[in-house]
Amino acid sequence: QVQLVESGGGLVQAGGSLSLSCAASGRTFSTTTMAWFRQAPGKEREFVAAISRSGGYSYYADSVKGRFTISRDNAKNTVSLQMNSLKPEDTAVYYCAASGRTFYSPSSYPRAQQYDYWGQGTQVTVSS
Repeated sequence: QVQLVESGGGLVQAGGSLSLSCAASGRTFSTTTMAWFRQAPGKEREFVAAISRSGGYSYYADSVKGRFTISRDNAKNTVSLQMNSLKPEDTAVYYCAASGRTFYSPSSYPRAQQYDYWGQGTQVTVSS
């Protein structure tokens, strides 16, 4: 079992920045691929970013590429999402997700079914 707790959400104006953090416990963190997803009202949950077990590889949705950065600290069992140049369309509940599976292809990272553990989410609201 893995427990995930997100923090850092809030209200920000368009063009601003926010940093989200996810604290993990219950499993050796360095064996877990981590990701962020988000869900806006009335929309399906969508992939945002993922990072490999060692942190050496990261993968982003096209909609956030160049604006968001995912990182992890295996010594502190945390994964972070730095969000810059925020837009109103980034408004959503952001979820941290963890997977103990092996990812053989980058195309696997955006698939929600690859992740076995989910946090409860943190709200991010970007005003125009």
